Amino acid sequence: MTPAMRTGPGPSSGTPAPARLLRAVGPPLSSLPLAAAVRGAVALATPLLVGVLTGWVFPSVIAAIGALWAVGQDGSDPYPSRVGRFVALGLSASLGLADGELALRSGPSAVVTVCLVVAALVAGAIGLRGRIWSVAGMHLLLGVTIGGGIPVPGPWWQAPIALFAGVSFVLVLSSAPWLWRRHHIERAALLAVFRAASTALAAAGTPGAAETRRHLTDALDNAHQTMDRHLTSSRRQPPDARVEPLLRAFRLAVRLGEAVTTLQWEARPLPAVVSRAPLVMSARLLPVRKDGDVPVLPDFGPHSPGLHALAQLSVAADAERVDTALAAPASPRPTRQAHLRYAVLLALCVLAAQVCADLLHSPRAYWLPMTVAFVYKPDFGPVFRRALNRCVGTVVGAAAIGAVSTAVHGTYAFIGVVAFFGALMAVGVRHHYALATTGLTAVVFVLVDLLGDHRALYGARMLDTALAAALVLVVHFVAWPRSAVSRADSRTQAALAAAHRYQDLSPTVGPDRRHALRRAAYRQLADARRAAVHARREPVLRGAEPPDWERAITSAEELCDAVTARALHAAPGPAAQTTVTVASSDAM
Repeated sequence: MTPAMRTGPGPSSGTPAPARLLRAVGPPLSSLPLAAAVRGAVALATPLLVGVLTGWVFPSVIAAIGALWAVGQDGSDPYPSRVGRFVALGLSASLGLADGELALRSGPSAVVTVCLVVAALVAGAIGLRGRIWSVAGMHLLLGVTIGGGIPVPGPWWQAPIALFAGVSFVLVLSSAPWLWRRHHIERAALLAVFRAASTALAAAGTPGAAETRRHLTDALDNAHQTMDRHLTSSRRQPPDARVEPLLRAFRLAVRLGEAVTTLQWEARPLPAVVSRAPLVMSARLLPVRKDGDVPVLPDFGPHSPGLHALAQLSVAADAERVDTALAAPASPRPTRQAHLRYAVLLALCVLAAQVCADLLHSPRAYWLPMTVAFVYKPDFGPVFRRALNRCVGTVVGAAAIGAVSTAVHGTYAFIGVVAFFGALMAVGVRHHYALATTGLTAVVFVLVDLLGDHRALYGARMLDTALAAALVLVVHFVAWPRSAVSRADSRTQAALAAAHRYQDLSPTVGPDRRHALRRAAYRQLADARRAAVHARREPVLRGAEPPDWERAITSAEELCDAVTARALHAAPGPAAQTTVTVASSDAM
């Protein structure tokens, strides 16, 4: 049994810290994204109010559609990342809307079909290249779908401009807090690391130690991504006075991760004062108030080299020392064959959906291909669960807006309904796809009604969604049934290679390079674990059970823990030479 697997009685991870410390590090982020919910409500209601008051109803509805899509991509990541994502969304969606409009105005329905298929090929070709490319590809296809399915009066260029204006409005709402709390996101990410470290230390020597270490690793990785822009700029010039404390806290957080991993590897319960040490550090590094009430880190005593390393971090915090920036690790990318296959299958699904829409006639002209564009996103999670949640969300959303319609009357009342469901969608984006779909479906019903389509289409939309989801599932699982398994295999192999690289190079490199290797290994192991979870959530053929990726990933995590402990001389004697044999997923 490896040291990381030893268990024993220990202090509860729920041991309360002193109230003074909790006040010093600030309250944890709420699980309910109230700010995002408010943005969702304001972003969708405002364009409609402007349209009703000015008489420009059609452009305002198109702007609300752009805001609706932007709310679906809103997040809590750093502001520069949001700007890039929203700009890519707005440009691609506007371009797609213009193409779809021109195809619709040209006359023959075949032109719209060709335009949709071409857009699907482009969206599929770029959709697996990363988050921004994925968002751009999906919204290019959505723009063509709406432009080719909903006739909009006025010049052809008016609707794309209105759509981009709606996206830009959400961009302003989402990024405006940067003006008065510029580094709030970075600070919150760093505080999350110190809180996770405190929880991990409290769990040392208990069965839950490995899980708390994974949470700490995820928090460190998120902090690195959040701080990446500042780390890059610090290589070229001295950091700004407001950024320097954040950089210092980040360096200490990275070294704290090693110390905590080492103490967990020792697998013995720690006194409560040790688990509070990260909270003390964060209160000294990132104080909420400058009132002179700075907590003092107590003397741990000569318990172990791991505790000695933890005490050294406190000294380094006082010295305000900044190390060299760490390079971000590379992640495995889908192959060119995967890009091509996804592009062809997405185009095939869109073509089938459009043919069904033509055969079934109105009101299915745009809903079927639009649903395909939303559902067939294997990079966003398991396709089967996404299709199922889309159907559930559509049923609940259609039923909800149908019930509301019987009790609510008047344009302003329905704008209030849009605000409510926009807030619900913003919450769902961060918590559950079915909840996000519920909000989106209800909003779309109101927007379509404002465009002049007053038909009761609740049942038709439910059937359309089920048909589109069935098309995606049939095409995907017939032509590419092992896509999730292949993705989990490739990511597991990349993660195992990163773990072995960390083991091989750690004794011969300096601390900064060692930190980068460690982060690369743990980050790819976390990606592999997520890919394995996704693959297990997809249906498999009988007798085609997937490999035991989790066993290989767990063994590699234990290897990385042992290497980290050895690097800090926390495993004296024979334990220092611990080697964990990591099985390849091909051999399982």
